Amino acid sequence: METMKGTVSKIKMLSFAAPPLLRFTIGTTNCLIGKHSLNFLGDVEEGMYVVVGGQWNARKQFVVHKYAVYGKTRIMLDIDHYQQPAKVEQS
Repeated sequence: METMKGTVSKIKMLSFAAPPLLRFTIGTTNCLIGKHSLNFLGDVEEGMYVVVGGQWNARKQFVVHKYAVYGKTRIMLDIDHYQQPAKVEQS
């Protein structure tokens, strides 16, 4: 298994069949993820820095088997945003 790291861009859903198939780009490399694609959609948004592990297919696409997000995932950021107490203005 090879690893690659970089910033995610161009996330696109290719297939809605079970399991859904996602395509995204790290740098100039096209990557595919199928097995954990819905989790990937919940965790990652464009511009986030990730590490992926997988292998190359015949079309020179990197097929992802594992991934990890540096820092907080998108879900964690959303939870932090909603858990902040509302500021009450005093008049």
